[in-house]
Order: sequence, then structure tokens, then C-alpha cells
Amino acid sequence: MKWPGSRRSPGVSAVIRVQTEDFDPGIELERLRRENHGQAGAMVSFTGLVRDLNEGDTITQMTLEHYPGMTEKALEKIEQEANQRWELTASLIIHRVGPLLPNDNIVFVAAASRHRKQAFLACEFMIDTLKTNAPFWKKETLPDGVRWVEPGASG
Repeated sequence: MKWPGSRRSPGVSAVIRVQTEDFDPGIELERLRRENHGQAGAMVSFTGLVRDLNEGDTITQMTLEHYPGMTEKALEKIEQEANQRWELTASLIIHRVGPLLPNDNIVFVAAASRHRKQAFLACEFMIDTLKTNAPFWKKETLPDGVRWVEPGASG
């Protein structure tokens, strides 16, 4: 099954999506499991959410901006490096852009591998690397104004 608007990396069932629409982590993980056809012994996922507080300030909205095309290529590179290091059977990176409210889903990363340690390490690597290397820009809306967040900040 191919997800709409997705890109695949050669040699592994990899899906990269940048979208404004929300996603359901349970549905995405089940889809990844089904597409794996029994190849994986483990799947590990991470879901990032919009917080209502950052640096002690109330956040009423966060807006994520990106460069279409450039962002997807950066995410593909992250996924490919994870696959080279940990021999994944499948992976998935979904990142939302646009205006988001507290408790909204922002990012979903999943890694499937024949062994759990490989899946854990790959998932951790993908989310950590995405936070620092992917070209996304965050603007937080506070009750008294807005501010831009430095890449990789507010871990």
C-alpha cells in the first residue's frame, strides 16, 4: 500500500510525509505493521505533541514553516542514514506544518527492524536528528506576542 503524497527510499519500505493534516499514530503504526508483511520483529514509534508551555511561557499556538522539496529531501537523508546504520525493514516520518494548537500531533517517527534494539536506536536517531537537521522553523504565539524558536531548542 502506498500512502498518498509519500516518498519511498530504495531497499526499505520508507515513507516520508510533510502535511498540514492531522494523523492518527495508531492507524499509522498499524499500516506500517501490515505493510511489513511479517519481516519485522519489533516496531518502535515516537509521537511529538505541541506543549502549552515552553521556557515558562504559555503557548497558545505554534506555527511550523518549511521549504517544500528541501524538507522532504532532508527527511529522506535522515531515514536513509538510519537504515544504513540499523538495517530497518520499514520506517515512517510524518511531520506537520502550519498552525498547531497545544496537544496537537506534530511529528510521528516509526522504525521497524528484525530486532528491537535496532528499532529503538533507529527511532531515537531519526527524531533527534530531525530536531536539529531538518529545515523547519517554529513560531510560538504567546498571550502577549510571538517568538521564533531556535532549531533544536525546546527539546
